[in-house]
Amino acid sequence: MKSALPKVLHPVAGRSMLAHVVSAAQLLGPKAIHVVVGHGAEQVRETMSTTDLHWVIQDQQLGTGHAVLQAMPSVSDDSIVLVLYGDVPLITTHTLISLVSKATAAPALLTAVVQQPLGLGRIIRDAHGKLLEVVEEKDATKEQRKICEVNTGVLAAPATDLKNYLAQVGNSNKQGEYYLPDILGLAVKEGKTIESCAASSELEVQGVNDRLQLNRVERECQRRQAEDLMRQGVSIADINRLDIRGSLRCGEDVTIDVNVVIEGSVELGDGASVGPNCVLIDTRVEDGAVIHAFSHLQESVIGKNCSVGPYARLRPGSCLDEGVKVGNFVEIKKADVGKGSKINHLSYIGDCEMGSGVNVGAGTIVCNYDGVNKSKTVIGDGVFVGSNSTLVAPLTIEQGAFVGAGSTVTRTVKKNELAVSRARQKNIQGWQRPTKESGE
Repeated sequence: MKSALPKVLHPVAGRSMLAHVVSAAQLLGPKAIHVVVGHGAEQVRETMSTTDLHWVIQDQQLGTGHAVLQAMPSVSDDSIVLVLYGDVPLITTHTLISLVSKATAAPALLTAVVQQPLGLGRIIRDAHGKLLEVVEEKDATKEQRKICEVNTGVLAAPATDLKNYLAQVGNSNKQGEYYLPDILGLAVKEGKTIESCAASSELEVQGVNDRLQLNRVERECQRRQAEDLMRQGVSIADINRLDIRGSLRCGEDVTIDVNVVIEGSVELGDGASVGPNCVLIDTRVEDGAVIHAFSHLQESVIGKNCSVGPYARLRPGSCLDEGVKVGNFVEIKKADVGKGSKINHLSYIGDCEMGSGVNVGAGTIVCNYDGVNKSKTVIGDGVFVGSNSTLVAPLTIEQGAFVGAGSTVTRTVKKNELAVSRARQKNIQGWQRPTKESGE
């Protein structure tokens, strides 16, 4: 990966590859999940610290068979062991259930048919289709390399069999490693029949070893998520131009335009609409709300039938009540905006409690920071704030008050009062416009 980040921690759809694999395994209801780690072990453990996992250190990387062997002392003999890989994030629980069901009496292997099997272990079968062994490419003959059915590395086996066969696996190969698939040949020699099942697609078992493969997996994961949403009734303008890097829950008749990015946990209520080129992070958008193009919302709540944007930014702690309108080039931070209030353009509202029915004119700024402390502004119901006003916190503007355009307000404005704070206009008769001097 050419990265300081351990490979299995590289993200796919907002979660590490390892987290995807663990999630698929958890849905099987296992007794325990053992994670064998080597490079970057501490960083991997720290990242997955909230998940109930049993960690096993592999000090020397001597092959897949050696890796599994490290975990076996902690595995009970009456278990069926499922071996997964932290860099194969698209594996599905459905496929794993099928594989495990075939491993009650002998090892079972997950295979895949691929167009370009270069570098992969080939599945060797007899004339009747019975699986005999897996041959790694470096050890394969010219004819064996023509086989397109390959070993995915994913297998399941009774614990007693696995312990027995791993003890017999050698490293007499060109890599000098202990190959996990060698247990299959040992099982065949004992007269056991190796069952197999096929992956649903080549991409399901795609391993990630570079940035190109990571991107291939990312796009497949995004396609799957978008298709699932569309099956649930969500209208998505372009299935290839939606990125969900977390979780997205949608109600009925939701519409999502192109180039929308979803991060963290996002909810879209019935009839909600998200315009093109929007970013939503850990945000709830309630029924009927419309998020217009190029808006950025983070850790915010958008009430029913609100209108946000275009080009609006809602920072953490923003909460809009029903029917609020936030227009173009408006920034809101840690503010509660009451029902039906309007902040239509070119304004900043921070650390503010705003009532219902408030109108905020263009260019209005709440000055909430004095260079050291943040202070709060309280704006009552029905207040009208004229354009280009500056509200210096801490400040209270009571119900029904009016702030004249261009005012700097520093003191409390009482109920239904008019506050005007600006220089007196002076018109000068006979004033001459400057002219250019000759020669310039």
